[in-house]
Order: sequence, then structure tokens, then C-alpha cells
Amino acid sequence: MTVFDLPAVAALVQAALAEDVGRGDLTTRLTVPAGLSATAAIVAKQAGVLAGAPLVDRVFAALGAAAVRIEHHVADGAAFAAGTKLVSLAGPAADLLAGERVALNFVQQLSGVATLTRRYVDAVQGTKARVVDTRKTTPGLRVLEKYAVRMGGGRNHRLGLDDGILIKDNHLTAAGGVGAALAAARRDAPHTATIQVECATPAQVDEALVAGADAILLDNMSVDQIAAAVRQIAGRAVVEASGGVTLDTIRAIAATGVDLISVGALTHSAPAVDMSMKIRG
Repeated sequence: MTVFDLPAVAALVQAALAEDVGRGDLTTRLTVPAGLSATAAIVAKQAGVLAGAPLVDRVFAALGAAAVRIEHHVADGAAFAAGTKLVSLAGPAADLLAGERVALNFVQQLSGVATLTRRYVDAVQGTKARVVDTRKTTPGLRVLEKYAVRMGGGRNHRLGLDDGILIKDNHLTAAGGVGAALAAARRDAPHTATIQVECATPAQVDEALVAGADAILLDNMSVDQIAAAVRQIAGRAVVEASGGVTLDTIRAIAATGVDLISVGALTHSAPAVDMSMKIRG
């Protein structure tokens, strides 16, 4: 099963069609001759990395447009140039018009995430650092946006709160500090669980190491502070840098020797890739 076969994704496609098509495509019904057949192509208007193309098939299937034939020319995860024909479609013109916007919205949005991710991944080439995403995703689109991160060459952090233990600043405040929070987590966590703690100071890093953290997230530290923390940790835990990472700063952060760099911008600030779908009668 692929991500596109998940019930949650099927429900998302249905919701997007209900939002856009509503009670029916009024303009097409009034202007396009019934029974007219047409061809169409989704074409990139700028360069990028493709993600979400299989959703084109899911959109037209959900419309009940069984007569629409779809051919993919570029695979998800592949880079493309401006002007590239990504997908060809043929079938009833009314069906093509009804599914056009929803299909484009999905592919443009997810390709935007993949394209931005690829830029960050390229920026750390030659270092051991790996670019990972965060939970800062569009509500309802997390599983798809995290898929798009993978298509861009990035890696996924937690899918949700039930998918890993990350003790953050608010947990530390509520639990009474790093040592107390880690001890409580270690006592009741599944034995295979990785326990990560967010640290903002060298003192917290020391506490986390003493308490046996598996991974340490260095939160909003400067490059010099991150480098010092990497030396302090000295391989005793996985090291992740997070907070305010940009394309201008990620290379220097990677050079400090961290294992992971988490970037919220991959999903919360990725601009959609410009594409169009042109129909020919």
C-alpha cells in the first residue's frame, strides 16, 4: 500500500472535490457541449521536483471519471525543467474540467514541498547532516507533505505525538526539569523507544547526558553554540539542531557535526510550484 491508498488520503480527496465541485460544475454544464471529448496536459511553468502526481489518478477516480485516461511522464522525486509536460490526460471534457483545479492544487502544493526540501538537502551535501521535517504541517495534509519531503530527499521526524518521545521546553517546565522528565519517560516508555530532549543551554545538555538521553535537540542556538554542544556531547547521543534554520545558515550548521537538522520551513513555508493544465478539444 502506498501513501495514496490510505483511507485518510481518499477522504481528503473527496473533501477537496466536495469543496470545489459542490453541486456540480455550473460553468461547464452551460458552455461545454455534452459528450465532447478532449485531451489535456499538466505542464510545469517553472523548474521543480515532482511530488503527488499519483493524486491526479485519485482525483479523477473519485469523480467517477472512469473514461479519463492518464499517462505520467515524470516520476515523483524527479527534477523537471520549466515547460516539461508532467501528465497527459484524455477523456470527456466535462470530467477534465471538473477535476482540473483539485488535481493541480495537490500536485503544485506537494511539489513545492519537495522542491524546497531538495534545496536544503543540496545545501548540506558532503556533510553527515540529514535534513528532517517537523510537525509544522498544513492541517489534514501531514501524511502527504511528509511524503513530499521524502521525495525531495529529506527525512521524516515524528509523524505525530504518538510517534516518538520528544521532551520539549513545556514538558520540562511541567515535569520539573531535564532530569525529572527523562527519568519519568525512561521509567514507562516502551523499551525500544528513542527518548529525545530539547536543550537550550550547556547545563541542560549536561543534565540530558547524565540522565541518558538517546538524542538531544539543540534549540535555537547560534552556530558557535551548536559547535560547542557537539563537542560537549562527543558522540554520546544523536545531535539535532533546530530553530530558525534557513538556506543561508544550514551549511554552517551542518559543518558543526550535527547528525540532524530539522527545518519547519519545508512544510510551513514552501511555495507551490507553478503549473497549468491546458485542455484541447
